[in-house]
Order: sequence, then structure tokens, then C-alpha cells
Amino acid sequence: MNKLLLTAAAALIVANYTAAQTFEHYQSTDTDRWTAGGTIKASKDATGPVAVKSDNSSPITTFRRWGTTFNEQDWKALGMLARDEQDEILSRAFGDNSELRFSMGRISMNANDYALDWYSCSDVDGDFDLRHFNIERDKLTIIPYIRAAQKYCPDMSFWMSPWSPPAWMKANHHYAVQSNRYNDMDPRLDHLLFGDNDRSDNEQVNPDKHLFPRRMAVQSYFIQDPRYLQCYADMFSKFVDLYREQGVNINMVMYQNEAYSYTPYPGCPWVSDDIIRFNIEYLAPTLKQKNPGVELCLGTFNTNRYDHVKELLSDPRMKDNIKGVGFQWEGGQILPRIRSEYPDYRYISTESECGNGSMDWKAGEHTFHLINHYIGNGCSEYNNWNLILPDRGESRWGWKQNALVRVNSKDRTYEYVPEWFAYRHYSNFIGDGSKIVGFKPTGEEKTPVLVAQNPDGKYVVVAGNFSDEAKQISVMVGNKYLNTTLPPHSFHTFVQKK
Repeated sequence: MNKLLLTAAAALIVANYTAAQTFEHYQSTDTDRWTAGGTIKASKDATGPVAVKSDNSSPITTFRRWGTTFNEQDWKALGMLARDEQDEILSRAFGDNSELRFSMGRISMNANDYALDWYSCSDVDGDFDLRHFNIERDKLTIIPYIRAAQKYCPDMSFWMSPWSPPAWMKANHHYAVQSNRYNDMDPRLDHLLFGDNDRSDNEQVNPDKHLFPRRMAVQSYFIQDPRYLQCYADMFSKFVDLYREQGVNINMVMYQNEAYSYTPYPGCPWVSDDIIRFNIEYLAPTLKQKNPGVELCLGTFNTNRYDHVKELLSDPRMKDNIKGVGFQWEGGQILPRIRSEYPDYRYISTESECGNGSMDWKAGEHTFHLINHYIGNGCSEYNNWNLILPDRGESRWGWKQNALVRVNSKDRTYEYVPEWFAYRHYSNFIGDGSKIVGFKPTGEEKTPVLVAQNPDGKYVVVAGNFSDEAKQISVMVGNKYLNTTLPPHSFHTFVQKK
């Protein structure tokens, strides 16, 4: 009997060892997306340039969640389709067993640039006691969209940030920052942004064209009066409460979306001292008192001005009040440096870049690169922007943007565009608890690589080739090498077999 048990145990060990050296391969190109590429056995030697050596003992980060944003334009696009088509898209996008595994939702307090038009939750000027604050508009669009997704992901978490405060709380009394033909803002108010600091020799103007923004706003557009600041903090709290009543639990907030984009759509610049004042003296204590389970994170940073971000994070009060830091757009350029200097914060990719409405393979490659960059540099959460848009994805304010699903508004058909598969190659097999143990940036070779180890101990290798030539690479996983050749312009996922 003992001999039989020993023989069975040995066979099981051998089987597990063999399986541990074998990877299932999934591949996508522009013409042939998500195809099974068979199995690949790892070897003891590398046959090509070693792109990554995974390090299980010191993971880059432990991944938590994939997310997307709930916008009015998305809800409108989804509504163009039949109910069974809507269910198919939502079932493939949301939940642990879906292709994208979205389990986190971003919400805007008041309208963002992909609302159907401008609105706010507080349109009564001077309503400091918030008697008229409400989410009635959201109950018609955002909340039904969320509930449709919750059908497939009932345990979804949520976070929120405003694009613009109510217009009556801003110095220019308008939802936009700058005037253009897509809004009705008085052009004379544009002077408030930079004042007289518009000369090239002024310190507000940086000659380095790679810095964003080159000219910084000279004042916060939010009125810096204690009544306004406390009222605004109370708005955050009440928004969280009202959404909870609708079965939507917001567990994280950020004070502002893109304080460094001076936009013709909803926006609000803030300067450093005011950012610190509002977050530390008003928003943090209000949340601690009224919504103790809600985390306050700093963001969303869309600037690569390192000294500016460092100044904010260096304030000694931040450690006691801020749990994490969110980056998007140009902010991602300084993420590695900031994270190395402030390793104790949680880092979050708050918005994937939106493209120009092309929804083509090149846009897919860019998104693939962004996911690799942010997660490889320590972000434990990654947020998509629009999930679904019609045609070229044009906003109310004239900006064409990409989504993961495109609806043809003429015949009401839809397609999963390349960016859907850019996500899927990562998210289908990397989820909550996956340790990121290896990373190679896109680089001049145009071959981004990411290695994760799932809670069950199995490896996942994601790699891309954005060049016009096939690329041979080797990736060290454990003590073996995964050797493969990546065809031109292709995405790949290699999943260790159980």
C-alpha cells in the first residue's frame, strides 16, 4: 500500500513539474485577434536576448483591480444596441470570470467631458447648506449604467473625482477653464488663467516643450474662501452618501481630475498651496468624520513637472491623510521617479489615454504600452476611460476619442476594437493578488514585456512587438526560460498550465 502511494505521489510530482514548464499561448494581430497559439515548453537555456528575469523574492507590486469609467456618452452608445448585445458586452467586460475583469468603476461628481452636456449636483448659487444638492441626473444615466454592470460584478468597488465644481464656486463662474466655439464662456475671462504672466521670459513659461503644462495657472479657479472650501468637502461626503443609498459604494476619492489641463470642457486649475489646503485642512478631516471608510488619494496628476508633484508629496501632513497617488497622461512620465522616492504610497493609473477616435491597431499598441508602463512601474490598479462609444467617439465639446467597443450608429452594429484585446492580453489572466515580478519597458526595441505570478504560483507572461520585424525574446520565469519569436505588430499572453 505504501509503495503504491509513493509511486502515485512521484507520478503527481512529475506531472506537476512537466506542467510547470509548459505555457498556453494566445496571440493577437490586427487581422487575427485572440487566437490560440498552442503550447510552449520552457527550457533551461535562453535562445534569444533575455528581455526579463523575473524576481519572485522582490515583486514590483501586488496587483489589485482593473477598472473603467462610467460616462453618459457610454450609456448612450450602449443604449443603441439590443438588450442581448448589451448583455454580451457587459458580461465580457465585468467580473472575475470575464475577459477584461473590470471590478472597479470611476465616477465623476458633476459632468465630465464625456457627459451629454454640462450639469452639476449643486446648481443653486450660495447653497452652502446643500439643501438642493442631488444626484437626480445621475439616476437617469450613470446609476443605470452601473447597475447593468453590477449584474455581472456585484462586488464592484468605486471611486470618484470631479472635473469641475459647480460654476458658482469658481473664479470664472463657468464650468470650463478656457473659452472656445464649443462652449459659451466669455472670452474675456481667459485672462484669469495666466494673468499678465504670458511673456516667454516669465517664470511661468518653461522653454522645455516636453514639460506639461509649459505655462502654469497663476491662480486656482476654485474660490479660496473657507465657506466654499468646507462646502465643497461636504459635497464629496454627501455625494458618497447619496450613491451608497443607490447601492454604489464609493471607497476612494480624489480632489480633482487633471488640475493641469486648461480645458474648454469641465475643468478646474489648482495651485500648490491651495491643493494642500483643501485636501489636508478640509477634505481629509471631513471624510474621516463623515465617511471613515473612504480613502483619500492625491490626484489625478497629469503633469510631468516633477518638482511640483514632489512639493505636494513632501508636505509632512500628507502621510497621515493620503493613502495613494494617481497618475495619468504626462504624469506617467514621472511615475518611476516619484514612486522610488515615495515608496509607501499606493500608486494608481487613473485613466488610460483616449486617442483620437481612430480605434485602430496603432491605438491598441499605444494602450498595450501604457498598461505595461504603469503596472511595470508599480501601479496596483489600472483604469480605462471609455468602454463604448459610437463612430469616432466625439464628445459634446468636439474631441474625438477611442473606446474598447465601437458602435456604428447607422446600422447599430458593434465591434471590439484592438484596444479591447490590448487589455485582454493582460487582464484575462492577471487579477487581484497577482504579483508583478518582471518588467521590460517598450524601449527602442518596441517589445514591452510583463511577468506576473498568480496566487496559485503560476506565471503569466505578456509581451508585445510593435516593430515591422519579427523579434526573438527569452523571458526567465523561475529557473527556466520561455523562448519565443514575436511576429511584427502583435500582442501575446503565455499562461503557465495547471
